[in-house]
Amino acid sequence: MSHLHLQGRWTATLQALATAAGAATAVPAQATAILQLGPHPELAHSVRGTVQRGPTTAVVSGDVDEGDLTLEESVNGTNISATWIGQLVDGSCGKEIRGTWNNANPTPSAPSATFVLRKQPGW
Repeated sequence: MSHLHLQGRWTATLQALATAAGAATAVPAQATAILQLGPHPELAHSVRGTVQRGPTTAVVSGDVDEGDLTLEESVNGTNISATWIGQLVDGSCGKEIRGTWNNANPTPSAPSATFVLRKQPGW
């Protein structure tokens, strides 16, 4: 898989991780997001785009290397607010990636989460 395969529209399903003590969090058990990725205007072999969760839109940029995805998310366009670290699912033909979304400043209402990215038709 290359950065070219990342380009397009992806649907993300996020599942909040349990806290160390196993306490419930204030976030929904499951949330969805839409990622729209295109070529990075400054870095060859990378992507840039947006992620939308409800009313919030953030900038994302990153790449894939030998099936390992790394995206950095920024809600203000300057500071990293979260990272997406995942691996291509074998046998998915490059259409599914699973991993962990890590909030840069986790709180009970915004913990880290596992994710499943699924490429949407049309690309």
